[in-house]
Amino acid sequence: PLYLPVDEDHPIDPGSPYGVSKHTFEHYLHLYSALYGLKYTALRYSNVYGPRQDYSGEAGVIAIFISRMLSNDDLTINGDGEQIRDYIYVDDVVDANVKALGGGDGEILNIGTGRGISVNTVFVKLKEMSGYRKDALPAPLPLGDLRKIYLDNRKAKTSLGWQPKTSFEEGLVKTVQWFNSPAENPLL
Repeated sequence: PLYLPVDEDHPIDPGSPYGVSKHTFEHYLHLYSALYGLKYTALRYSNVYGPRQDYSGEAGVIAIFISRMLSNDDLTINGDGEQIRDYIYVDDVVDANVKALGGGDGEILNIGTGRGISVNTVFVKLKEMSGYRKDALPAPLPLGDLRKIYLDNRKAKTSLGWQPKTSFEEGLVKTVQWFNSPAENPLL
């Protein structure tokens, strides 16, 4: 990014196919609005985490770390681990979506906490919560991976009356509890 926190007017220059696919959707919304009068509000999420998150893919570092820690499997950290992300708890994202249902004025809104947290910090906090004793193994940083990003959520606060309510630590506790609960987690 050219500046932080990233607001909705920040120039968009995706560095990966995933980033291109996310931005392409906004172009489709704009086109359908022009052609068919579709009313929309687009929400740009930061890094969403929480119960039921898939841990089997490349994305979702919190779910991946928790799953590996609770299984006592080795885990890797890409690069030096000082990559900064804006982690937002899933309940806060749901709340933003519900509030956006009354919109439809063509706005694009950032849904994040406005706070950057390093991957190393995520690892240390989850290690403490889970009792994991291993160190993370180093792995190369994927091509196109951003060094640092967190979102400016002021427009969502103003437009929707929304703001995140769940602290990072509280969200981690809830997520670890879900992964540990046989009654909740069908994977156990």
